[in-house]
Amino acid sequence: MGRSVTPARSPSLPHGTVCNPSWDRLVRARGSAVDAAEAGCAQCELEQCDGSVGYGGSPDELGETTLDAMIMNGDTMDLGAVGNLHRVKNAVGVARAVMEHTDHTLLVGEAASAFAQDMGFKAEDLTTNRSLNIFFQWLKTNCQPNFRKNVLPDPSKSCGPYKPEPKQKWRSQKPRTQTDLHSHDTIGMIVIGQNGQVVAATSTNGATHKVPGRVGDSPVAGAGAYADSTAGGAAATGQGDIMMRFLPSYLAVELMRSGIDPTTACKTAISRIKKYHGDFFGAIICASKTGEYGAACSKHPGFGEFPFMVFNSRTNRPVMEKVDCF
Repeated sequence: MGRSVTPARSPSLPHGTVCNPSWDRLVRARGSAVDAAEAGCAQCELEQCDGSVGYGGSPDELGETTLDAMIMNGDTMDLGAVGNLHRVKNAVGVARAVMEHTDHTLLVGEAASAFAQDMGFKAEDLTTNRSLNIFFQWLKTNCQPNFRKNVLPDPSKSCGPYKPEPKQKWRSQKPRTQTDLHSHDTIGMIVIGQNGQVVAATSTNGATHKVPGRVGDSPVAGAGAYADSTAGGAAATGQGDIMMRFLPSYLAVELMRSGIDPTTACKTAISRIKKYHGDFFGAIICASKTGEYGAACSKHPGFGEFPFMVFNSRTNRPVMEKVDCF
């Protein structure tokens, strides 16, 4: 699973790490917790972490890569997000522009791309040889796997175009025997500043082979991430189409507000999803306003533990920690 990041409290600057240690130098040269969260996710977008963040990954049914991102200021409860963003690499930067230059929370699709260009972001192709190869290999296997159901022709055997199947012929969906764990991945960051400000941010290129127009959990407040400086922050990764129905990040933060420790808050948020979707895979990181942190994940074939990074005054460097899934 992904390079989720949980920085705990620092005595001087908000810290975190993403794909390499150079991020720390970038953060030290800046200052605010919002800057730190944006910089961390932007670095991962640039480095295409795990192929699931940034350009050149997770092509949709048409072979196009689109991006989702969000950033949330836990002091003001302001939030900016973008979904299904086309042709702009710095998705988390555009999310911050939504937060700082509009009264809106979420912009999506081509209109979000037009907004980004108006704000000075460069329009460029997000396709790479790697993403094209993933797309063409998928076409060769009759578009397997995909996210269609109750349509004709049979989506388990053929590509579209699809039309609705008569309702009387709908069948129970068979669970997929294989799941690409890297096809639902996200960079999630929680940053706690010297003054106690909590900021959360996410960025992803979404689910591989998704239906064009799909927006996952990452840019949805309370689903992909949530921050409240009076309680803490949380960020999630995994099967977003399932996880967003349960607002796990919001739930975890509210549990920490009530005095529950971060690890238990994370486990409770995951357990709530497992009650209805026992075979889902996903993970969540949690950090309290005092800098305590924890994580939890749902056990799935090929996914028995969840790694996450911590950078705080105790470690003074990026340290990978792991939790066993349940």
